[in-house]
Amino acid sequence: MSVANRLQEIRSGFQPAFWVANFTELFERLAYYGLQAVLAIYLHERLGLSQAETGSIQGIFGFVVWFLPILGGALADRFGFRRTLAAAYAILAAGYFLFASIGGEWLQPLRAALPLYWVVLVILMVPALGPGLVKPVVAGTTARASAENVRSLGFSIYYTIVNIGGMLGPLLASTVRTSLGAEAVFVMSGLFSLAMFLVTIFTFREPPRLPGTQVTSLGATLRNMVVVLRNGRFVTFLLIFSGFYVVFWQVYIALPLYVRGYVDPNSPIDALIAIEGLGVIATTVLVAWITRKVSPLPAMAAGVAITGLAWLLLTVSGSVPFIAAALVVVALGEALQASRYYEYCSRLAPPGQEGVFMGYAFLPIAIGFLIAGAIGGRLVNYFGEVRHAPAQVWYVITGIGLLTAALLFAYDRLLKPKAAPAAP
Repeated sequence: MSVANRLQEIRSGFQPAFWVANFTELFERLAYYGLQAVLAIYLHERLGLSQAETGSIQGIFGFVVWFLPILGGALADRFGFRRTLAAAYAILAAGYFLFASIGGEWLQPLRAALPLYWVVLVILMVPALGPGLVKPVVAGTTARASAENVRSLGFSIYYTIVNIGGMLGPLLASTVRTSLGAEAVFVMSGLFSLAMFLVTIFTFREPPRLPGTQVTSLGATLRNMVVVLRNGRFVTFLLIFSGFYVVFWQVYIALPLYVRGYVDPNSPIDALIAIEGLGVIATTVLVAWITRKVSPLPAMAAGVAITGLAWLLLTVSGSVPFIAAALVVVALGEALQASRYYEYCSRLAPPGQEGVFMGYAFLPIAIGFLIAGAIGGRLVNYFGEVRHAPAQVWYVITGIGLLTAALLFAYDRLLKPKAAPAAP
């Protein structure tokens, strides 16, 4: 096929809804990762929450963000993509604006009535509800509004946009924080969300359902959850792989607390976090090509181990070059495991139930975030304030990564379901 013909396929293969949905996804990711990049700084330094409380809030917030897409897909199918997407951006805008005003006088009665930890956690749950609706709508629109011959390209565009948002969000947030204050970052996120609400209302049109598609009710989604959770082998794998995200999410939890608490109180760590997103963008395709003949499990375990080992660089120095190097290695490990993770999950699903089980393949992201938050701030506090050896926190994080890699190998040997023998 000539280049001209392929370009014509691309131009005609995507419905307008595809471009609108992915355009809004870019700004949703900018808003989300912008908040994540400055959240630890804001909670600990601006609001005065302890390191343990800061990590705990971040973990619960992340868990809700990444768990809700399981239910969000059913809601999107039930109420329609356009209404669901508009509702999601309205919730996000309201939540970000509310969080930005947490120190306002009008919330003083609430702050006086409840411990600050609970005030922050309750308010932060509002914007946590939005991504769980956005994700399934944008992914579903990408599937529905892309012709078969360009659908894989459509998902590549979608994942690239997510990574671009993960890279640019921290950079933009750091610039806003240093010039206008952390609260301005949340206002920025709210404005992005409000703008995308208007874009959705005025330009997004419901894409037609794919032929043969069945609408999954919320009740069916909950029943499917029971089916998945009763599969002990699959759940065991998800729990083991959560260890990767316990290590990974320290980029947003332990790293800012450690660097600004014990290395440089004025460090632009929120901007430096963007290096990880850039590293993923730069290495994903190359890593996938290099490892194309490697079995999924060794590739995944190597990625987990590399991500864990990356943090040892910070035991040498907490300077900018070593932070940057650590984040590049974390990105390399993420790219290495991500390229094979979903392939491996699909092989664990019982025959005929691949679709149901793959819908839960991102649960380790949520579980890992919850655990990462529960231990990240506490570990930084323990090694920094009790042991007075803050850099030792990275030995623990590395240990979790290496243990996870070892457990993956053990699982593959001992518990992985055996493939059915070929028919004679």
